[in-house]
Amino acid sequence: MKFRPIGSAPPWLAFANLALLALYPVAWAAPLAHAGVLPFFSGSELTILGGVRDLWSSDPILAVIVALFAIVAPYLKALALAAIHFGVISGRRWLGLLEQLARFAMADVFLLALYIIAVKGVGVGYISTAWGLWFFTGLVIASLAIAGLTRLSSHTEQGLPAAPR
Repeated sequence: MKFRPIGSAPPWLAFANLALLALYPVAWAAPLAHAGVLPFFSGSELTILGGVRDLWSSDPILAVIVALFAIVAPYLKALALAAIHFGVISGRRWLGLLEQLARFAMADVFLLALYIIAVKGVGVGYISTAWGLWFFTGLVIASLAIAGLTRLSSHTEQGLPAAPR
């Protein structure tokens, strides 16, 4: 398979996206928070994979939603963006959809932040953020940036103004 970058997109953009494919599984197993009391989750450490597992036994629908936002959406987006970078699919058709897909991944970070605020507000036990939350957030933001830069280079090549945000 030959590398065919989109527009004037530098090759490092494609390779940064490929790095996301390797780093997402690390983020899914990384500790997002440490807690003394987690009413909905077993253990004292919350991870994405552990959270989905624990939710599955109590609320399978919510477990599927969390898995879609935290696991499927970001990984599928990175795979599709790699397909664009390597010329397998058309960038013009898919880039806008992929940016929207990446925003769904950020919803998981937002929900965890709400959970932390709720637990701290109740005053039962303790909860503190861990490195995995920052790592996962960084990956999602990097994914948004890669998609945005790819889109910008696609518009620049066609002589179009940059896409509105």
